[in-house]
Amino acid sequence: MLNARTCILSILPALLLLGTGCQSLSPQQDIRLEHIAFNVEDPAALADWYVTHLDMVITVKGDAPGYTRYVADAGKNMILEFYHNTDVMIPDYPSIDWHVFHIAFAVQDIEVVRERLIKAGATPDTDITTSDNGDRMTMLRDPWGLPLQFFQRVEPKL
Repeated sequence: MLNARTCILSILPALLLLGTGCQSLSPQQDIRLEHIAFNVEDPAALADWYVTHLDMVITVKGDAPGYTRYVADAGKNMILEFYHNTDVMIPDYPSIDWHVFHIAFAVQDIEVVRERLIKAGATPDTDITTSDNGDRMTMLRDPWGLPLQFFQRVEPKL
């Protein structure tokens, strides 16, 4: 049986981890975060970039007019929704400071991932930094300007 800790989804700002295999609520839960949604200009292209370059998989593929895409990491530990709704504002993601919000990923080799993503169209916001505890972090932006944080942690958060 999955415990509550393995079923936490967190993002925005700094919430982004959905427990492995959590399809439903456990007996100890009556609520859990399911996904975070982003209104974007081209959800299909954005989702395809995440699949190709961030090792994610599309779990839901919607048609016009919204072209909604749900994407999860390969282990289905986190879910993001990208959609297009012209009835409301599409944020100017490139102008939003990454301290306001960002999507965070854990990585094994931060230098390799950073270099690969920059070659794939991501733009750097910071160099690689190391915290006092040895965690290494860098900020990039995907080609649509969404801020992406990458951590190579000494001790995983979950």
